[in-house]
Amino acid sequence: MDDKSTSSVHWSFWLIGAATLIWNAMGAMNFLMQMNPDAIASYPDSHRAIIEGRPAWATVGFAIAVFGGALGCLLLLLRKSIAYYVFIASLIGVVVTMAHTIGVIKSGVSFSPFEIVMMMVMPVVLAAFLTWYSKWCQGKAWTH
Repeated sequence: MDDKSTSSVHWSFWLIGAATLIWNAMGAMNFLMQMNPDAIASYPDSHRAIIEGRPAWATVGFAIAVFGGALGCLLLLLRKSIAYYVFIASLIGVVVTMAHTIGVIKSGVSFSPFEIVMMMVMPVVLAAFLTWYSKWCQGKAWTH
């Protein structure tokens, strides 16, 4: 990659890539923490209800969502067009995970509006945005 191709990318590309990489890295760390029973014990009841009742298919979806999202962001920052396909997989993982989470929310476990936004709305919105954005970057020839 030469200096001209690096400078032709808008500064927002780097900001979006870095911010969403941090978001997805935090999701990956959250996934790993949820594998630790001592960490789960310190979570609020609403979060434990999701984690402790999560079936294997939803756990796999969660892993694909967060690790795929982090890998997609890294690939995006490396300006690789394959990031788009990784983001599609991540978005599918988010949807699979949300299918379980919606069931827990409907079961009567109490969630605050903030929890609903952070656990339900933000992951879907960001995964959909990253899928769209990576495709848009391809059109701008920012990825190859």
